[in-house]
Amino acid sequence: MNKKLEQVQKEALALCAPVFHEMEEISLYNTEKVLSAFRKHHLSAYHFAPSNGYGYGDPGREKLEEIWCDIFHAESALVRPHFVSGTHALATVLLALLEPGDTMVSAVGAPYDTMESVIGITGNAPGNLISKGVHYKEVPLKGNTYDLQAIADAVDENTKLVEIQRSRGYMLRDSLFPSDIKKIIDTVKAKNPNTICFVDNCYGEFTNKEEPIELGADITAGSLIKNAGGGLAPTGAYICGRKDLVERCSYVWTAPGLGGEMGSYAASYRPFFEGLFLAPHMTRQAMMSAEFCAAVFKLIGFKTSPEPGHLRTDLITTVTLDSEENMCRFAEAIQNWSPVDSDATPVPGPMPGYVDPILMAAGTFVQGSTIEMSADGPVRPPYVMYFQGGLTFESAQLAIMGAAEKVLEAQGK
Repeated sequence: MNKKLEQVQKEALALCAPVFHEMEEISLYNTEKVLSAFRKHHLSAYHFAPSNGYGYGDPGREKLEEIWCDIFHAESALVRPHFVSGTHALATVLLALLEPGDTMVSAVGAPYDTMESVIGITGNAPGNLISKGVHYKEVPLKGNTYDLQAIADAVDENTKLVEIQRSRGYMLRDSLFPSDIKKIIDTVKAKNPNTICFVDNCYGEFTNKEEPIELGADITAGSLIKNAGGGLAPTGAYICGRKDLVERCSYVWTAPGLGGEMGSYAASYRPFFEGLFLAPHMTRQAMMSAEFCAAVFKLIGFKTSPEPGHLRTDLITTVTLDSEENMCRFAEAIQNWSPVDSDATPVPGPMPGYVDPILMAAGTFVQGSTIEMSADGPVRPPYVMYFQGGLTFESAQLAIMGAAEKVLEAQGK
């Protein structure tokens, strides 16, 4: 690394220092919350044991969901390795709670790309919500953020469910802090108290002190290979919230009449418990990495969001790189500084559920895990890479500085 980049690194760390202190305090708070739940519910090595067959009375599964409810202030939870992704869990909620003739509102602009095909906004995947007769409304953003008045106008006596996506996804809007989520929920409930408020919590767990149910949400969902799995969960996702709503989700997840009482897991539950225990700390490492990435790339002349110096509410930093070549250089460096498949070269390509070619760097121990360090983005103007994760801040620093060096080399700097 040249002298100029060494100076950039020092300046970036100094710029990040005040926010790092805030992140440490949040991590300590959330670690105490998680540890208290483990102690309260008497977790034992006995609960790590695998199960088989139908999985009736599986003690590991039941203990995991019991602890989950305590941490996330939920009446009920489905925390299952059988969910293939966060999108699977989110889709399960929508398919379970929306019936033909119901109206769904997306409160914060367009939903994440993979959810568009679930709803039926793009593509024509069999079984999408619109094809089943669900009505869909989308509240446009105002000034790159949510519009409370427009949300209020969109909700009426026929609105069955409002989806609130916490993270920006592949958009340049601001992600939602707990205070933002509460304002949106309060606005919806003031118009129609019976409307279900559903928060897509992907990338948001343990980034702040409050979780969506505490803010008034009826139900929430997310992935276990993001924050809540702590980098150790090998697969899976969760749904938690009101008991009646989670029960309906369980009937879509298995079959009507079967629900959440079934579902064995032939591998050990230990990674899920251990990952949950580590999740507040790992989330802090990832947020520090995101903050550092924003600081470095701002200092070398690129637009980043959120800008450094502000507390965050998810793992994601966007870096607007202005060209496909810069995107590829950035991705190559992140992959090259990854512990797995470091010799691979990321190239844009099609991915299920996405319209544009996706460029993805993800040398992760768990395939696609975004609590581990990764970077991806759709190859379209203004050519934005979404950097996320980082199990250790030290390894993320090395990768981010490598990416900065590679992008500057491409510009002859």
